[in-house]
Amino acid sequence: MMSAITLTKQQARKFLLYYHGLSRDAAYIGKEGILAYIRQVGCIQFDPLNVVGMNHELVLQSRIFQFDRSMLGELLYQDRKLIDYWDKCMSIFPMEDWPFFVKHRKRYQVWCDQNQEAVHRVHAEVEHRGVLCSSDINEEEKVEWAWGPARLSRAALEGMYHAGHLVIHHKAKTRKFYDLSERWIPAELYGSPDPFKTVEDFYAWYVLRRIGSVGLLWNRPSDAWLGIGGMKSSQRNEAFASLLDKKWITEVQVEGLQYPLYLRTTDLDCLDKALSYDPPVKRACILAPLDNLLWDRTLIHQLFDFEYRWEVYKPVAERKYGYYVLPVVYGDDIVARFEPAKQRGKSPLTVQHWWWEDHAVVDSAMKKSILACFERFAAFLGTEFDRQSLPL
Repeated sequence: MMSAITLTKQQARKFLLYYHGLSRDAAYIGKEGILAYIRQVGCIQFDPLNVVGMNHELVLQSRIFQFDRSMLGELLYQDRKLIDYWDKCMSIFPMEDWPFFVKHRKRYQVWCDQNQEAVHRVHAEVEHRGVLCSSDINEEEKVEWAWGPARLSRAALEGMYHAGHLVIHHKAKTRKFYDLSERWIPAELYGSPDPFKTVEDFYAWYVLRRIGSVGLLWNRPSDAWLGIGGMKSSQRNEAFASLLDKKWITEVQVEGLQYPLYLRTTDLDCLDKALSYDPPVKRACILAPLDNLLWDRTLIHQLFDFEYRWEVYKPVAERKYGYYVLPVVYGDDIVARFEPAKQRGKSPLTVQHWWWEDHAVVDSAMKKSILACFERFAAFLGTEFDRQSLPL
């Protein structure tokens, strides 16, 4: 077994922000940069809520130089190098990863087998009519679905999608339009058998994937494990033991943390680069609420002294900050959070509320970098920034 690496909290923070391309200008550029980042972390999480862009867009705008929404749309629905599918909840990941999710598709195949008549009817509709959404199919019968009663046509489309028979052809805002998978997934991927001989192999692969999704992760209960169907703590322990035995992960002791962290052994070179990285100017950026960096909020609290909860689903009286609050990174720290106004058309990007973190040491260089960050963010939204709304 490899000996553990010891880092300070500051070094761990520096690695994570370098690893995610958040501390570097133009770490990732254009469509190739989007692909490179998503391949590195496995997936980015999709969420349809749109205040100043949707979560997956916010993840990319903070990392991809001059990111434009059309880049992601082309990779998903024209180039077909990325795909919308289930990973950590609804996610976006590389098309070449399709074979690794056979076990997920088999779980939904059970529903399809139990509703064969509806599935056959919907399949025939899509086969003959082409791309369809749920309102294009006249199936008014109600069935129980994941969130409650749903029209059979919608349940059938979503069940067939999760079982791998359909893919999302495109979206109109958040409305999904489906087509047959074999029309869009390359044959060598679509018909590929399960690459995992045992469920233990599958869990080990998934644990390794999630460590890479965050950069540094521990073997503790965490939202970072969401979406790994059926994996219990004992199976997660076995996966960690297997990965350590194979030297696919390396233990990292961080000073002041009770539990060890782990990184993929293939990322040791990135760790060396991060620790020697000394930018002439510290970079500021805005994080998405479901950013990969924030998947384990307990870990972020311990490393960054930053406590963050997404409060959109909390009653107003129970919110500590606001409805839609985003963290602000500067250098190797998280220094502030803010609540933006809802973006409507070309209205200026406006900060409704701003909160500095108690540990933030605010100087003119930080203020200049944060202002430049908001100018970039406004450009991503296709508008201008209301400078007067930022209390710097």
